[in-house]
Amino acid sequence: MNHRQTNEPQMNAPQLELVSHHLCPYVQRAVIILLEKNIPHKRTYIDLNSKPEWFSKISATGKVPLLIVDDCHILFESMVICEYLDEITPGSLHPVSSLSKAQHRAWNEFASQILNNIAQLYNAKKRQDFIESSEQLANKFQRLEREVILPYFSGDQFCMTDAAFGPVFRYFDVMEQYFEKDILSGLNKTKQWRETLAQRDSVQQAVGADYYDRLTEFLLKRRSYISDCIHVPQASIVL
Repeated sequence: MNHRQTNEPQMNAPQLELVSHHLCPYVQRAVIILLEKNIPHKRTYIDLNSKPEWFSKISATGKVPLLIVDDCHILFESMVICEYLDEITPGSLHPVSSLSKAQHRAWNEFASQILNNIAQLYNAKKRQDFIESSEQLANKFQRLEREVILPYFSGDQFCMTDAAFGPVFRYFDVMEQYFEKDILSGLNKTKQWRETLAQRDSVQQAVGADYYDRLTEFLLKRRSYISDCIHVPQASIVL
């Protein structure tokens, strides 16, 4: 795929503030694009369990990320924000072809479906529910395997779909140690892609140094099947 990319900052860029949460994978998407496109911005973190009044007033969905543009315009939904950031800067993280671009956007939506499956996984109260969510997740990755070209999703160039999937794979850095079975078993291209994304500066810097501790604490508080496995480290999850 041919992509037009640049790391040069844009002159006269709008003032941007990204309203964020430390663990949100959708926030991470936007941060990755901000870093990839070298876009100056302010990042404001909020507690989603105790939302500030100012946030509730400006948020249409009550979710993060929000992008505040020039202190007055509000954008929500992570991929909408990512598309905007890509469009206001030189170059593009999309393929040039309209068809390829549309295909990439479809796989970005697929990444969101996988994030929903991951949420079902860590919220599963019973072992059987956990197993069913695991199987759904494994099936999605098996389908994805056929699309990966390497070293990135569509070849040599980092693209928007890579930004969508970086936060997906990051979950497994914490969660997979509690699995007896590898959900990515036999998916060699997906595994290589995951490793390549993990080494990308923008993906690494999309979260703070305390991310993994925060995620572990979050999982513990779910009072779910995986929470019990974290409470008892010697126990493993049998799939």
